[in-house]
Amino acid sequence: MTRETKRFPAREFQRDLLDWFARERRDLPWRKDRDPYKVWVSEVMLQQTRVETVIPYFEQFIDRFPTLEALADADEDEVLKVWEGLGYYSRVRNLHAAVKEVKTRYGGKVPDDPDEFSRLKGVGPYTVGAVLSLAYGVPEPAVDGNVMRVLSRLFLVTDDIAKPSTRKRFEQIVREIMAYENPGVFNEALIELGALVCTPRRPSCLLCPVQAYCQAFAEGVAEELPVKTKKTTVKQVPIAVAVLADDEGRVLIRKRDSTGLLANLWEFPSCETDGVDGKEKLEQMVGEQYGLQVELIESIVSFEHAFSHLVWQLTVFPGRLISSESTKEPFRLVSEDELEAYAFPVSHQRVWREYKEWAGGVRRPD
Repeated sequence: MTRETKRFPAREFQRDLLDWFARERRDLPWRKDRDPYKVWVSEVMLQQTRVETVIPYFEQFIDRFPTLEALADADEDEVLKVWEGLGYYSRVRNLHAAVKEVKTRYGGKVPDDPDEFSRLKGVGPYTVGAVLSLAYGVPEPAVDGNVMRVLSRLFLVTDDIAKPSTRKRFEQIVREIMAYENPGVFNEALIELGALVCTPRRPSCLLCPVQAYCQAFAEGVAEELPVKTKKTTVKQVPIAVAVLADDEGRVLIRKRDSTGLLANLWEFPSCETDGVDGKEKLEQMVGEQYGLQVELIESIVSFEHAFSHLVWQLTVFPGRLISSESTKEPFRLVSEDELEAYAFPVSHQRVWREYKEWAGGVRRPD
């Protein structure tokens, strides 16, 4: 037993937390049943994404891939298209690879053993705890940002939550205070408390169902916790983007590499400019690397798109594709209607919207 939980009234805490959760739990689509596949999909979607954003994506995803086998058998481009706009695409690529392995190695049944489940691609400690406790009742801790915040305040933990050792410490605390007769509901209740009451800023301490057990509230320091190191300055990357139409009104797109940022998504031709003239760099890149003759006009818009570790500064140039006979992979010429079938990152979805607003539809620029 850790020093934090040595004298902690775990049974009383469980009672008050679970009574509150029974009254206040949100009606969310992934809570309608405990199908391990659906729980898994929801937990992957909820990583680094708000609940309100996830709801329509979850419903759309499950409608298109209602079973694990349906997702395992799907083409990657189709999977990326259904995920389009949700971001952090490595999540769905890992999920897709993992369900394929579940189909072949485990006969389509999500393994209920923590060691086996954790060996699947993209499955970390949180996912193991969340999926196995919710779907199978396995008493594994599910420690996400919400739970770390709750526990930091509850037990007055001042260790940096960005450190792996702190997460391990919280996982041990959860094991010692967990309601073992219903670990899934307990994990879900802790997460819900962090989402609704024990929020990052201005926590609702006076409404908290477990306020009586909270050391940070007793010390008046709830808003100062948790402790987390600040992120380093993000890298600024200037990028020029070309929207090129041929004489038939088709638009040139290309598929990104199969590894790295936004892997296998489609985009409009682009290049980093490194401070040089974007129009000139684009024309040079498309001409020299891919043998395509283009004619660009001046930029129509510039905007920023932020990732967790960098910021793209995009400048959009409309243009004309003069010669399209040599078009080959990774490029493709598509009509405006056909464009809708391809999965684009959010930044390039905005490029297309800005272009259509400027041009009034796809046409050759004057």
